Amino acid sequence: MKRFLVILFVLLLGKVSLAADFDQVTQQETTQTPLVANIVFDWLDINQVERDAVIAKYKAELFKDDTVYKYNKKEFRKDYKDFLKDSDYKRHYMLVSNDVKETNDENLCGFFRRNVLISYAIQYKNDLRTVYYYNAFGKLIYVDKFSENYPNFPYMSKQYRANGTLVSAIYFMSHDMQYMYNKDQSFKGAWYKNKMYDNRAKQVLTRNNW
Repeated sequence: MKRFLVILFVLLLGKVSLAADFDQVTQQETTQTPLVANIVFDWLDINQVERDAVIAKYKAELFKDDTVYKYNKKEFRKDYKDFLKDSDYKRHYMLVSNDVKETNDENLCGFFRRNVLISYAIQYKNDLRTVYYYNAFGKLIYVDKFSENYPNFPYMSKQYRANGTLVSAIYFMSHDMQYMYNKDQSFKGAWYKNKMYDNRAKQVLTRNNW
């Protein structure tokens, strides 16, 4: 179950450009050819010393001295008091159950187990840097917080439980490529498109979309 929801979390962030376990570009119009970052996935080709250096580099970016690993529970819940319960959960349940991904005010994503909706996420269009995850009854489970430069790559995401405890952190190089870490700063894996590789370049997970 834990691995299942970690995959779903990354799918949501990559697929919907939003932002663990159950227990996330604006387009410039120009008359010239747009500049596109040339990001090469060489995780399988570089040696172990080089992979370890990459892991250390992005860990340092994600877990700076100001990283909050646990907010004060009362203060965290006070900050998100308007989102602790989704008062419109019946409508959202119906929408995501019918594969609706967007309304005029929201981006939506549903998480399913054996075709049964177990949780869903909402990204309000008036605050794109925050994503709220709810169980099927509209109770807040997680809050995703994106870095200030979101949705411009590269950007970062941190996910917190409803009690203010850090769950995971992700460095988004591009739509196809991300580096994921656990709350204890340990390396979870490097995603490239539909495959995740561990620190030894061994494929460990797959996803059916991104």
